[in-house]
Amino acid sequence: MTGIDAKSQDVHELVEAAATVEQLGTGFTFTEGPIWHPEKQLLYFSDMPADVRRSITLDGDVREVLRPAWKCNGMTFDAQLDLIVCEHASSTLVRERKDGVRETLAYHWQGRYLNSPNDVCVRSDGTIYFTDPWYGRKPHYGVERERELGWQGVFRIPPGGGQAELDLAVAEDEFDMPNGLCFSLDESRLYINDTPRGHIKVFDVLPDGELTNGRLFFEGIISETVGGKPDGMKCDERGNIWVTGPGGVWIISPEAELLGVARVPEVIGNLAWGGPDWKTLFIAASTSIYTLRTLVGPRREPFMAQADHE
Repeated sequence: MTGIDAKSQDVHELVEAAATVEQLGTGFTFTEGPIWHPEKQLLYFSDMPADVRRSITLDGDVREVLRPAWKCNGMTFDAQLDLIVCEHASSTLVRERKDGVRETLAYHWQGRYLNSPNDVCVRSDGTIYFTDPWYGRKPHYGVERERELGWQGVFRIPPGGGQAELDLAVAEDEFDMPNGLCFSLDESRLYINDTPRGHIKVFDVLPDGELTNGRLFFEGIISETVGGKPDGMKCDERGNIWVTGPGGVWIISPEAELLGVARVPEVIGNLAWGGPDWKTLFIAASTSIYTLRTLVGPRREPFMAQADHE
C-alpha cells in the first residue's frame, strides 16, 4: 500500500488524495541521510551498513560518491553548500568543503568521545544542532565499541565554530535515543524526536541558540505490529511536521494533530524535499529510495537559495 491514509481532509492541501509513493532506486542495504543538492540537481544519501555514500537523480541514475564513508548517517548543507555529515564509525560531525577539505566540527565532549552523531540541522545564523544517540556503536549500522558518555544528548556548535555545547541540562533522562530534529518556520522552536519512546518534544530557542522549556509535542508514533519508528523529521513551508513512523511518513500539524500517513512499503530511515521546484519528497527506506510528489515544499533553509529554480 503506497497511498495517502487521510486522518483529516486538511492533509489534501499538502498532498493530493491520489498521490502514491514511487520507487526511484533499490538494491541498497539501509538508506539514510538524504539531502538534495540544489546546484547539481541530485540527491545524496548514505547506504549505511554498506559504508558507501551514493547519489541519485530524478531519472534514477545512481552513482557511488564515497567509499568508505564512515557509515555516515544524517547530512545537510550549510549556507555555502558545504556538506555537514554525521559519521557513525568515527563518532564525529564533519564538514566536507567544496574544495575537498575535511573539517572536524565535533568528536568529543569534556574529554570523552561522543556516542555517534546521528542527525543534524543548521539555523539561519549558522548554529549547528545535532543529536547523539549510540546507534553507531552497534554492529551493522556502525562499529561495535564501548560508550564513553553514558547518556544521549543534543549538542550545538556556535556560528563561528568551537567546542560543541551540550544543549540539554538533564541529558541523562531527557531522551532515550534522540534522533531526528528540525526547526519551526520562524526558528523559534526546535523539534526533536525520541525513537524508542515514540514521541516528539519541542523546545523554545533563545536568541543565543540555547534550548529551553522542553515539552511533549506529539506521542504514540509506535506500533507493535507495524514496522517503523520516529527517525528522520522535516518541517514543511506551512509549519507541518513530517516524520518517519509505523507504516510510512506521519504528517502532523503545528497544533499536534495527525493529518495523515503517506504509506511506504518498507521501514523508513529519513526524508528530504528536493527537485527543481522543491516539491518532490525523497524517502530513504530500508533497501530503496522512494519519491512522493507534494503540494507543499520544505521550510526554506539558507542552502536552498543557492539555486532557486522556482
